[in-house]
Amino acid sequence: MPWRNGDYPPSYKNLPKPIRDKAVEIANALLTDKHMEEGAAIAIGVKNAKEWYKNHNDENKADQMPE
Repeated sequence: MPWRNGDYPPSYKNLPKPIRDKAVEIANALLTDKHMEEGAAIAIGVKNAKEWYKNHNDENKADQMPE
């Protein structure tokens, strides 16, 4: 079941909004594109979203560093 409009798995409840939104995006893609089971899509969504957030923030910090 794809999630949208603020609807997301209960396990995503305590994630920061940027990570939660990305996790929902990833999980939805896994459900529709890969026909993955819901539980696996939820877990992979969180893992990949946390990695995305870490990398995304590292890039932003590097862009803001004074020369």
